[in-house]
Amino acid sequence: MGFANTWKRLSPKQLNLAIQTFSLISIFFEGYDQGVMGGVNDSPLYVVEVGIGNANGKVTDTLHQGGIVSIYYLGCIFGCFAGGWLADRIGRINGLFIGTVFALVGGALQAATQSSDFILVARVITGVGTGALTGITPVFISETSTADHRGGYLGYVFIANYLGIAVAYWLSFGLAFINNGYSDIRWRFLLAFQCVPALLLLVGIKFLPDSPRYLASAGRLDEAREVLYHVRGRGDDEKTEREFQEIAAFAQNAQKSSPVQFAKILAGFSGQPGKHLGRRAWLCMWLQIMASWTGITAVTAYSPVLLSAAGYSPLTQNGLAGGLSTTGILGTIISAQIVDRIGRRKCLMGGALGLFIVNLIAASVYEASRHNPAKSSQFAPAAVTMLFLFNLTYAATWGTVAFLIPTEIWPSDMRAQGNGFGITGWAIGVGWTVLVNPIMFAHLENRTYFLFAGLNLLWIPIVYLFYPETTGRSLESIDALFATDSPFNWAMEKHYRMHGNDLVNNTTAGRVSPSSDEEKGADSNKEYSHAA
Repeated sequence: MGFANTWKRLSPKQLNLAIQTFSLISIFFEGYDQGVMGGVNDSPLYVVEVGIGNANGKVTDTLHQGGIVSIYYLGCIFGCFAGGWLADRIGRINGLFIGTVFALVGGALQAATQSSDFILVARVITGVGTGALTGITPVFISETSTADHRGGYLGYVFIANYLGIAVAYWLSFGLAFINNGYSDIRWRFLLAFQCVPALLLLVGIKFLPDSPRYLASAGRLDEAREVLYHVRGRGDDEKTEREFQEIAAFAQNAQKSSPVQFAKILAGFSGQPGKHLGRRAWLCMWLQIMASWTGITAVTAYSPVLLSAAGYSPLTQNGLAGGLSTTGILGTIISAQIVDRIGRRKCLMGGALGLFIVNLIAASVYEASRHNPAKSSQFAPAAVTMLFLFNLTYAATWGTVAFLIPTEIWPSDMRAQGNGFGITGWAIGVGWTVLVNPIMFAHLENRTYFLFAGLNLLWIPIVYLFYPETTGRSLESIDALFATDSPFNWAMEKHYRMHGNDLVNNTTAGRVSPSSDEEKGADSNKEYSHAA
């Protein structure tokens, strides 16, 4: 049967589990790499190795420190576009495989760091791989999931993001005991460990079939139908065939874009009139930038600093930082339960309101501690509680939805590329905040939380006005939301109510005919449909 067809031996349940498992590993890599630098920056020998501080581990060049962390996200920007472009041409699986190679090489080079320039190059290479993995994996999940469970499936996969961050913090906590923290193993092992999930992906990703939507957009309708029926379990022939016909009809008008089209899309010259690809691109980018500026990067990357301000010892700081990330896992489980029930918009707006309240209380508690230093130990538990609530709220709302929406609002022929705009927004937002967070906390200290509180309040009307609801809608019918010239949500909803079912009605009125290139495969398609 061959290595590439191994998935055919699996039952539908086993196949879906395999898709979820390797997607989890991919997102775990992203989460681990996002959280690992917090522990690395705490290692005195690393600080000396890259020349950002003195022998006792005190960082004296915070701009240099932030630059090493944030340059990784420049690689992510390139990786998400290059990986997405490849994934729309050679498939989601091949795109993930190439991204994994970059991730593995970059991780190994980081662990072998000999200087500041060395790790800068290594982190860019790792960023390219991470950008590709983070851009393609959510698309792969969305394209193989049903409309009713798309958000929940992606939510469960993003548990791995917080699991990766938690593992990074707990490893940092344990390694800090070696030689009282003055050991190369402390930071080199942390950087080397990211090669483990990369190796697992490299070995196993080729066992999976490609997305039926990619296969259809590539003109391989017989393979698309086979994969779709297998992943759906063939339990409802009529419903699955209806879904396939909708996918196939949409794929007939597929147009492959070129790399230079990214700039054209942002400028509003996409070459596809009536689809408003530029609007989709800006919505994806700003959604992720807003998510980054909720305050999550400050909590994720600089929680030891925040806990130090609350008066905790270094050992307690590392332990609590690991607990913070573990809380994110619980929040993601909550997200998987609610995102398909209450909708994307309510999750985002409710989450922003919750984060506004938490940031406001945290800032006030820290402010009280500043004015009453003698009582700082009494205020510390309340401050830490707010950090835990922040992580829980973010993970239950923005942490999943900000990655979900960009995978839903693009046509199949450029969904991986289109999701690149979302990952670009993530890289810009996280890279920007990681770079300026040390400076902000050095000057504003706890008052930085007041800034985050105000920004979260601002995100609510922006989501209400411009972001459409995609819950429970097929990936193909979502195109109707963007066929109107108005950027406002109520206009998009009105147009969807009028035209959202047009494609479905057209496809169920008759079957999609194969192209001349596929006429030889028509009989096999029909035969497989009857067999299913």
